[in-house]
Amino acid sequence: MASPTKETQRAELHKTIWRIANDLRGSVDGWDFKSYVLGILFYRFISENLTAYLNRLEREAGDADFDYRLLGDKDAEFGRKDTVDEKGFYILPSELFANVRACAAADENLNETLARVFKNIEGSAMGTASEDDLKGLFDDLDVNSAKLGNTVARRNEKLVKLLDAIGDLNLGSEFTEHTIDAFGDAYEYLMTMYASSAGKSGGEFFTPQEVSELLARITVVGKTAVNKVYDPACGSGSLLLKFAKVLGKDNVRQGFFGQEINLTTYNLARINMFLHDVNYEKFDIAHGDTLLEPAYWDDEPFEAIVSNPPYSVRWEGDANPLLINDPRYAPAGVLAPKSKADLAFTMHMLSWLAVNGTAAIVEFPGALYRRGAEKKIRQYLIDNNYVDAVIQLPPDLFFGTTIATCILVLKKSKKDSSVLFIDASAEFTRIGIKNKLTVDHQQKILDAFSARHDNDRFAKLASHEEIKANDYNLSVSSFVANEDSRVAVDITSLTADLAQIVARQQMLREQIDVIIAGVEGDSP
Repeated sequence: MASPTKETQRAELHKTIWRIANDLRGSVDGWDFKSYVLGILFYRFISENLTAYLNRLEREAGDADFDYRLLGDKDAEFGRKDTVDEKGFYILPSELFANVRACAAADENLNETLARVFKNIEGSAMGTASEDDLKGLFDDLDVNSAKLGNTVARRNEKLVKLLDAIGDLNLGSEFTEHTIDAFGDAYEYLMTMYASSAGKSGGEFFTPQEVSELLARITVVGKTAVNKVYDPACGSGSLLLKFAKVLGKDNVRQGFFGQEINLTTYNLARINMFLHDVNYEKFDIAHGDTLLEPAYWDDEPFEAIVSNPPYSVRWEGDANPLLINDPRYAPAGVLAPKSKADLAFTMHMLSWLAVNGTAAIVEFPGALYRRGAEKKIRQYLIDNNYVDAVIQLPPDLFFGTTIATCILVLKKSKKDSSVLFIDASAEFTRIGIKNKLTVDHQQKILDAFSARHDNDRFAKLASHEEIKANDYNLSVSSFVANEDSRVAVDITSLTADLAQIVARQQMLREQIDVIIAGVEGDSP
């Protein structure tokens, strides 16, 4: 259990962050304003991260009083190349968050100052190995937007308040004073709150943290390290980063990989990596359509794949006759329907999966029982022994939808030809407006997944023959009997209760008749 100090720090941080997010946005929609809060939080983080790194180097070299924030820009240039090689970016002392904030209230051109600083930070990576990781990171933080105010003065007033509010957050000093990952925790909290308040528009890219952790743990059962992790629809990257918690960053040897089609969300995913102190050479987030233009074609396959892809979205499918020749989709002999790309994502992930790897995919339930092309794809997956488990999750876990989703677990090197079905639909606690998987719920699911045997009304290990006989329908309810909800009834007691109700009813009718007779007797 977390220590009181840790929980106190986290609760205070969350309270302050949400007050900032609401108080400062004014008339700006919360979903739009997130880019400003997260962008300035990111700016503060990389400024302090760089300062701490350079201060440590100089102090270890013998200059005990060195403080990069007080160095002149001209003197700071000497360390640019080596620092960019190591950290992936560079910020001159005058452009550090703390120094810009100190002058902000008196800077009539603050919006231009910030625009220049952001451009220079991204520019510091140009022509280097980190260029793709930095390019466009500040694009969604438009300091000249009319959303911040209808005049430059009003925009700058809002920016000063934002800089001060983010600057006042107690996030520790030089990353040593907090027992929590303060910047990363702040980011995760903001994303959760924004997704919750934004409904479908926010929920479509965000996987609740407890579901993310369950997916990550499923893929590394029996392992202490993996070569790399991958999410083909990575959203803000939070699902990928759960491996840093589950295994430790150093035990994801080659890093974190993902692809995201939405440009704003792609930027958020890269910011998320930096805020969790994942250095640029340990992550590779690509922008684009995974189903049509996938990244990492020629890369080494992934030992761990996790994803919560968009549910039943449209894609080209058989409208593009060339796709049936794509080596990711060709083995099934059929393409996922144009109106439902669920199993197209599944086939893509199977193709990218290492022989000794595991993929855990959140699936829209219809993909497990719909007929037509989707049945043929399921048959391919079952007949080739790629499906390891199907886990029914509770309803109302995700933002923007109340449906009860499932987890489809794929492996290429199974020890048997059976499929484990787990009914975890009742494993939740209602917290606020959503259901939550607690630590105990997650552990119950993981224990059943690891044990891999029948568990009355919770888990069923089904043979290939049983699944074939079920017409390749992979719905968990087809294999795991629901809990018998009938309650034993005491017939004698029930009969007595009914007799009392009938007697009471008769008495009331007699009283009503008396009242009515009296009313009629009083009538003229």
